[in-house]
Amino acid sequence: MGELVRKREMWIMLKICLCLSFKCISAASIIKSGTCQLQGRFKLNGMYKDGDVILGGLFEVHFFTVFPELSFRAKPEPPYCEKFDMESFQQAQTMVFAIEEINKNPNLLPNITLGYHIYDNCVMLGMAFRAAISLVSGTEDSFSNLNCTGPPPVIGIVGDPGSTPSIAISSVLGLFRVPIVSHYATCSCLSDRKKYPSFFRTIPSDAFQVWAMVQILRHFGWTWVGLLYSDDDYGIYASVSFQQEMQLFGSCVAFSEILPHDNNPKDIQRIMRVIQASTARVVVVFSTSSYLIPLMDEVVLQNLTGRQWIASEAWATSPVFHSPHFLPFLGGTLGIAIRRGEIQRLKDFLLRLCPSNDPRNNMLRIFWENMFSCSFETGGKETDGEQMKKVCTGQEDLNTTDTPYSDVSGLRAAYNVYKAVYSLAHALHDLMQCEEGRGPFNGNNCANMINLKPWQLVHYLQKVNFTTGFGDHVSFDKNGDALAIYDVLNWQPSSDGSIRVKTVGVVNEGAGTGKVLTLDEDVLYWNFQMKKPPHSVCSESCPPGTRQAMRKGHPVCCFDCMPCRDGEISNTTDAIECTMCPDEFWSNPDKDQCVPKEVEFLSYEDPLGISLITASLLGTCFCALVMVIFAHHRNTPIVRANNSELSFLLLLSLKLCFLCVLLFIGQPQLWTCQLRHAVFGISFVLCVSSILVKTMVVIAVFKSSRPEGKGAMKWFGAAQQRCTVLVLTALQVVICAVWLSTASPTPHKNNQYIRSKIVYECAIGSVAGFSMLLGYIGLLAAVSFMLAFLARNLPDNFNEAKFITFSMLIFCAVWIAFVPAYVSSPGKYAVAVEIFAILASSFGLLVAIFAPKCYIILLHPERNTKKAIMGRETQKR
Repeated sequence: MGELVRKREMWIMLKICLCLSFKCISAASIIKSGTCQLQGRFKLNGMYKDGDVILGGLFEVHFFTVFPELSFRAKPEPPYCEKFDMESFQQAQTMVFAIEEINKNPNLLPNITLGYHIYDNCVMLGMAFRAAISLVSGTEDSFSNLNCTGPPPVIGIVGDPGSTPSIAISSVLGLFRVPIVSHYATCSCLSDRKKYPSFFRTIPSDAFQVWAMVQILRHFGWTWVGLLYSDDDYGIYASVSFQQEMQLFGSCVAFSEILPHDNNPKDIQRIMRVIQASTARVVVVFSTSSYLIPLMDEVVLQNLTGRQWIASEAWATSPVFHSPHFLPFLGGTLGIAIRRGEIQRLKDFLLRLCPSNDPRNNMLRIFWENMFSCSFETGGKETDGEQMKKVCTGQEDLNTTDTPYSDVSGLRAAYNVYKAVYSLAHALHDLMQCEEGRGPFNGNNCANMINLKPWQLVHYLQKVNFTTGFGDHVSFDKNGDALAIYDVLNWQPSSDGSIRVKTVGVVNEGAGTGKVLTLDEDVLYWNFQMKKPPHSVCSESCPPGTRQAMRKGHPVCCFDCMPCRDGEISNTTDAIECTMCPDEFWSNPDKDQCVPKEVEFLSYEDPLGISLITASLLGTCFCALVMVIFAHHRNTPIVRANNSELSFLLLLSLKLCFLCVLLFIGQPQLWTCQLRHAVFGISFVLCVSSILVKTMVVIAVFKSSRPEGKGAMKWFGAAQQRCTVLVLTALQVVICAVWLSTASPTPHKNNQYIRSKIVYECAIGSVAGFSMLLGYIGLLAAVSFMLAFLARNLPDNFNEAKFITFSMLIFCAVWIAFVPAYVSSPGKYAVAVEIFAILASSFGLLVAIFAPKCYIILLHPERNTKKAIMGRETQKR
C-alpha cells in the first residue's frame, strides 16, 4: 500500500512538472517584449470580488467532472462539471460571509478590504490544480512589472477540501511558501512540514480520526470489519493508518477494497459480492460522497441489509444519503464528524443571495439554476429529459426552499471554512501590527504590505491564536494541525421517513486529558431486528479456561478456542497462553483459577482404609483367639509339642504385624513415619525368627529321637531357643536404630506421582536402610524356608515342617510380588500395597501354621494325645 502511495505521488509530481515546464517555455518566448502575457484561461466555475487583498478559495461544488471525447483532430473542449452539491456551495458562501464580516469589523484589519476569488474543483485533481494555478496567476491578461513588486494575486488560499489536490497544490505552491489553509483535507501525510511547509488546516488529521474510529470499534467489540476506501490520497493514507491501528489493538480487516474513481459498474458489483460473502457485519468507509454514491445505489438495488456502516468525516454528514430510500440500509450508521459550530447571521446572508451576470461569478448562476430547476438561457425553454425547464428570472425567493444550502443547524465543514478565513485574517492583522525595528525578520524588520511576501504571512499564521464567537479556540501546532476534536454521529430515522443525524458522543484531544471517547449509548439507534449492536467477530471470544489457537494462514482474529491443559488456567477472555499453576495448586474443573491441590493419603475415612483396618483388626482378633485356645489347652500334647513358648511368641509377633498396619493409615507425621517401618521390620523379624527356631527345633527333635543324635536337644534347649530369637531380633533393632539416626523417614508432599494432587507420604530417607531392613527379613525367611523344605519328609504325625514350608512359601511369594506392585502403584495405593503385603503374609503364616493345630484341638480332640501323635512313628518301627 505504501508503494502505491509513493507511485501516485511521483505520477502527480511528474504531471505538475511537465505542465509547469510547458508554461515556462511559453512565457520565455515573450519575455523579451517586456510584458508577461497570459497565454489562456481555464474554463472554471467561480465567484469573484475585488479588494485590497485577495483570498483564494477551492471548493467541491460539483460531484463529477466530465471530459469530452478526444478526436486528436481539433482542440479538445474543456471539461465540465455535473451534479451540483448544495452543501459545498454553502461552504463557499460561508467564506464569502466571513470575508464580508471581517470587512465590517473595525477591530480586525482596519482600512483593509478583503476580496475573494473562489473556484470549483469538481472533485478532480486536474480541475483543482488548474484552479490553484489560476489563483496564483491572477486575473489580469498582461503584466508589465517584471520586478515582481506589489502584493501577490492572492495572499492565501482556503482549501482544497480533498487530500489529493491539497498534496499536489501544496507541493508546488509550498515552493513559494503560499499559505494554504484547508478546511477538509485530513491526510496525515500533510503534517510533514518538510514536504508541505506552508500547509495548515482547521480539521484534525486522519491520524486522530483513525484512532477515534478504532476506539468506537473496540468499544462495541467489533474486531472483524470490512474496509472500503476511495482511490485517492485521503482514502489510501487513511486505510494504511487504519490497518496499522487495527493490528496494534489485535483487531482484523476482513476485506479491503478500493472504491473506483471511474464508477466502473463491474468494480462496484465485485465489491458488492465481497461485502455479501464476508462474515464481517461492520463496514468502515474512508471516502468522499462522490466515490461512495455508486456503491450505495447498488446497495439499495441489491437490497443489502444487515450491515453496520462506519462513516469517516468525509461523508458522515453528507445529505446525499439522507433521503428516505436509504434509511433501511444506512439507518444506524455511526460516523466521525467535524466539530459542529454556530455562525451568527449566516442563514440570513445565505437567503439574501442573488445571481450575477458577471462571467466571473458564473457559480451563482449555476447554483440558481439547480436550486429552482430553471435556466437563464433566453433562447427558449430547454428540455431536461422529459421535463421542461422554466426560465430563471433571478427574482425567485430562497426563503421558499428547503435544501442543505440553507440548513445551518449542523455547520461542520462550513464552520471550518469560517475558522480558516479568520485564521488568515488574524495572521494578516498581526503582520500589520508589527512595529519597525521589532519585527521577526532579518534586521528586526517587519513585512511591507506594498511588497508582501507569502512566506511572511506563513510566519504569522503559524502563531495564530484566537477564539471564535462560538467559543472554540483556534491555533496550529508545529505541523500546522488544529486541535483534534470530533463529534460522534448516529443516523436515525426522522418523522418524515428520511435520515436525521444526531450527535451521540465526542472524541476530544484535550491538552491535559489526552484522547478521550465519550458515547451516550442510550440514544443510539440500531438498524437491526434486535435493536442492539451487531456482532462482528471472526471467532467468538475464548472464555476463561481456554486459550486462542491461531489458525494457520488466517488473520490473528481467526482462531480456535483450546481448553487449557490440566494444571494450567486462563482467567481472562481471549487469553493467548494459559498460565501454569504454582506447585501446590491445581486448576479447577473450569480451568479459570488455581485451587489448592487435594492432599491425598490413606485415611481412616477412606473406604480402602476402612477395609484394611478391618482386616488388621480381624487378624489381631484371630491371633488373640488362637492364643486363648492355646492357653486353654496349654497342657495338651499338640500345644506342648515343639516348644509352646515359641508358639505364643509367634502369635504375639503376628499380632504386632497386624497392629503395625494402623501406623500406615492416616496423615503422615514424623513419629508415625519413623515408627511404621521400624515396628513392621522388628515385628516380622520376631515372627520369622520364631518360625526359624521352631524349624530348627523340629529338626533337632527328630535327630535326638535317633540313636546317633540323642544329645542334639541338649545343645538347643529352651534357653538357647529364646536367646536365638532375641539375637536375631536384636540385629533388626540395630538396623532400625542406625537407619532412624542417620536418615530418618519424614513426611513428604509428593507432586510427581499425580500432578493434580499432593500425595502425602513418608519418604524413606535412606534407600540403603530400607533395603537392609527388607533384606534381613528376606534372608531369615529364605533360611527358614530351606530348613523347613529339608525337613518336609519327616513323619507326618509329628512333623510341623511341612506347614512351616507352606507358610514360608506364601510369605516369600507375597513379598516377591510386593516389590513391583509397590513401585508401580501411585500415591496412597503404594501404601495400600505395602499394607496388603503385611496382612497377606501375616494371614498366611497364621493360617498355615496354626489352623491345623486348632482344627485338631477343637474338632478332633481324640487326636490330641501323645499316643496319637507318636502312633505313626511307632508303627514304622
